Formats: sequence, C-alpha cells, structure tokens
Amino acid sequence: MKRRWVIAVVAAVAVVIVLVGVIPLFINADIFRPKVEDELSSSLGRKIALGHLSFSLISGSLVAKNISIADDPAFAATPFLEAKKLHIGIELRQFVFHHQVQITSFTVDSPAIHLIHAQNGTWNFSSLGSAGGNPAPRQESIFPALTVGKIKIKNGSATVSSTPAASKPFTCTDINLSIQQFSFTTQFPFQLSLKLPGEGSFQLSGMAGPVDEKDTSKTPFQAALLLKHFDPVAAGAIESGQGISMVADFNAQLVSDGTNLMSTGKIAASKLQLSHSGSPAPKPVDLDYSISGNMDTLAGKVSNISIHTGTVAAHVSGSFRSTEKDTVLDLRLSALNQPIDQLEQLLPAVGVNLPTGSQLHGGTLTANLAITGTISATEIAGSAEIDNTELAGFDLGSKIQGINPFKSKNGGTEIEKLSTELKSTPQSIQLSNIYGSVPKVGTATGSGSVSPSGALDFTMVAKLKDSSVVGALANGGTRVMRFIGSGAQSVANNGIPLTISGTTSNPSIRVNAGAMLKGQASGQPGDSSGQQKTSLISTLKGLFHK
Repeated sequence: MKRRWVIAVVAAVAVVIVLVGVIPLFINADIFRPKVEDELSSSLGRKIALGHLSFSLISGSLVAKNISIADDPAFAATPFLEAKKLHIGIELRQFVFHHQVQITSFTVDSPAIHLIHAQNGTWNFSSLGSAGGNPAPRQESIFPALTVGKIKIKNGSATVSSTPAASKPFTCTDINLSIQQFSFTTQFPFQLSLKLPGEGSFQLSGMAGPVDEKDTSKTPFQAALLLKHFDPVAAGAIESGQGISMVADFNAQLVSDGTNLMSTGKIAASKLQLSHSGSPAPKPVDLDYSISGNMDTLAGKVSNISIHTGTVAAHVSGSFRSTEKDTVLDLRLSALNQPIDQLEQLLPAVGVNLPTGSQLHGGTLTANLAITGTISATEIAGSAEIDNTELAGFDLGSKIQGINPFKSKNGGTEIEKLSTELKSTPQSIQLSNIYGSVPKVGTATGSGSVSPSGALDFTMVAKLKDSSVVGALANGGTRVMRFIGSGAQSVANNGIPLTISGTTSNPSIRVNAGAMLKGQASGQPGDSSGQQKTSLISTLKGLFHK
C-alpha cells in the first residue's frame, strides 16, 4: 500500500511538471499583446508599448519585455516610464480555458520614471488615468474593468525636473511601491519607499483615492511620512550657496482633499544653518509644525512652527507662496524671555558669532522679527533684546583700545541690557538704535553693520562709569572738572566716541580720540582762555595714549 502511494505522488508530480513545461508551448501569449496594450492604454490614457509577451505557468503571469509608457505630449516626447520587464498576474483558468485576460496584479521591475513639474503647478502624471474613470465601453474587451488586486514597482529610479528648467534635476533610487486592491473609483492602501541623495530615506504609507478623473495629482489621500537623514542641499531641494542647510528627520501626517494639503509633524534637525554668514549649530534643533497649502494657488499658511532647543521655544507663524522661481515668505518669529544658555547654540546658525573664547552665561533674550522675501534672498527685520547675562571670557573694559584699561575681577563682562533694531539681508546685517548697559563699564549707543564674512563696522558713543579717570572726565567728575575747567563739560554731554572693527570672533574697539579732540580744540562758547583749551587737549592726549 505504501508503495502505491509513493507511485501516485511521483506520478502527480510528473504530471505537474509536464503541464508546466507543455502548456506554455500550446499557448502563444504574444497574440494577446495588441489587446493588452490597447486596454492598458485606454485605462491610463497614455500610449503603452509592450515587447514580446510570454506566458509563465509557474508565476501565473504574462511577462512583457521592454515596456514603455508615453509622456504627456505637453511635457515631453520621451517616455514617462521605461522598464525592461513587466509581470502581469492573471486568472489562470480564464486564460487557459477561455482565452481571456483577467488581470490580478502588475509588477514592474527596475523602471526609470521621469517626473516633470510645469509652471502652472501641473505634473506630467496629472493626466494619467484621465480615461480610466469612465472607459469607453467595448464589445470584446479582454478585461472589462481595470480593478487590480496588487500593483508593485520594484527597485525603480526617478528623475524630477521642471519646465522651464529652474534648477538641477532631483533624483531618487530604490523606489518600491505597493498598492493593494487598486481601482480608479475607490480608495486603496499604498506603501512607498525610496532613497534620496545624501543617504536619505523616504517612507510614505496610507490610503489614496478615488483617482481624480481630470488630474491624477489631485487624488485625495491621507498618509504617514517618515523621512530619515534628509539633506535638502544634497537632494537638490535647496541650492548650495543660499546659506541654508541641515540634516533632518521628519515624522509627519499628511491629509489632502485633492486641493488643500495639511501637514502636522516633528522635525529633528542637526547641523542646522540659516544664514550665509552662519555655521552649523553644534547641537540638534527640534521643530513642531502645523502648515496647510492650496495646490491650485500654490499658497499656504503656517499656523505654527515651534523651534525647540532645551527649554527654548520660539514660535513662527505667517504665510508663504510659491512662484515660478522661488518661494515667497511672510512670517513672524516671536521669542519671549528665552534662556540665553540654551539659545546660544543657535547663534552660529543665524550668523551670530561670539568673540573667540567667550560664552554667554544666564539671562534672557526677547525677539520679535519679520521674515520676508524669498528663500534665496530672505530679509529678517525687527527688534531684539538681551537682559542680565554675562559674556564670560571677554573683558570689555580691558578691550577698549586707547583707554588706560580697567579690568573686571572675573575676566568677563556683565551685561545688564543690550537692545537693537536689526535688518538682516544676504548682503549684511544692519543694526540701529543700539543701547547697551554694562554695569562695571558704562552705557553705549550707536549703530553699525556686520558683513557676511563677519566684518564689523560700528560707530558708538560711550558714557563710562566714574571708576576711572576717563570715566570721570566723560561724566564731568568734580575733581577733573576743577583741574581742566569747564571745557570738559562737552565731553560729559557728548560721551566718548568709539569705533568697532575687526570681526565678530576678534573685535577691535578703539576710542576715536581724534574726533573728540577736534571738537574740544574748537573751544566752548564763552570760553576765551587759550591756556585752558591747551590744558584740556594735553590731558585728553595723555588719557587716550595719543
């Protein structure tokens, strides 16, 4: 009995092997190629060309070589998609016994896809399936309705460009797409993954559909996005040289009704740089965001972007609008009483560099800034104020050249208040209405600029404390006033002019004694004593080493 069962099993296996080898010989699948091409072309609204079509009983599929899908003629004459092989899963019974093709799946191996974006916001895939929602009825259709159980793209690549060309084409590789229960008229689940330039990875999964009959790009969807190690400069999303760079991880939710797109999520950005004159932030910066946009008008709203580093939380809101060449911003940044210690790591990212060897300790920053212009030429303007901090490692009193130095005990500079109006452009940072109060030195007012390379050009007027002879003179100290005379009152009223040059990392602060002496040499109203003038000038020269 056992021997008979073995013989039966062997015989069954032999029959299967024979069928697998013989049936394809009796079925010339290539005769179905024109009909398959015609039906697929009708469903997608594009001319589809297939190479030789063969039948594989093992995989239960038709195998087409050298597939191509034509592009929208308004975009390009070259194919939208090309692949060396396409597997079309079919119902075996219908195909073998009734010579009908009932498609169950598509698998495209290693396709090359060309995506093109036009000035008006449409894509070259927007017209895909334009005939798919309501295909023309056919008497002898080999598959009456295109509903596919599974669609797969494996190991694909894509090039994304614009017309007219505005930047270098964007490329991605290792594209893998899986769609279950695809239909033009119902929702279907999908999963998409790919690799980006600069070692980035992209994953998007969710539900999409029904497919928009007029514009495929407006198909509604809801999905979760996971983007790892995204480098916008390496990926071509931001041109190099604009001063903006980062390596970021995104975790976001996307919802689109076909016209309006809404997104909320978190971004963890390392090596963040936001200015031409800046350098990458030494520590990661986290952002929570909520934005929305209209895909017809290419305009959007920023409900909130919260910028976190430690306990720092600055908030950005406003709007943006995409144009043919760039994105126009109209945003507002608000930071109220933010702790300096944790904010300091963001300063290099926006082009603010402290003197070499110095560091801010304690205190708060308040800023209200308008961010306008384009991404490539952003302008930042508004007010900023620092209160009750210390610039450790930089003794301002001893750094003012031309004054007998008066050093602080701890080798740092206590700052009671530093406020300014600022305007930052790619060309320079302009600071006006500067007011600084340093308890152990005095106060100063003025204005100036910082170049993209960090070069300083400031004109200031200082009124120093009475802790030094210079301070006493500048403030009209009683003993000095008696010694020099009433001519010192002009210095007391006008203060000591200073110039600040050098760089942000190595500033040079000098007394402009020449300007002060020139004013004193002209004499004071009602002062006719030439000897008193000479005495004042001699004293000032001694004080300022002139």
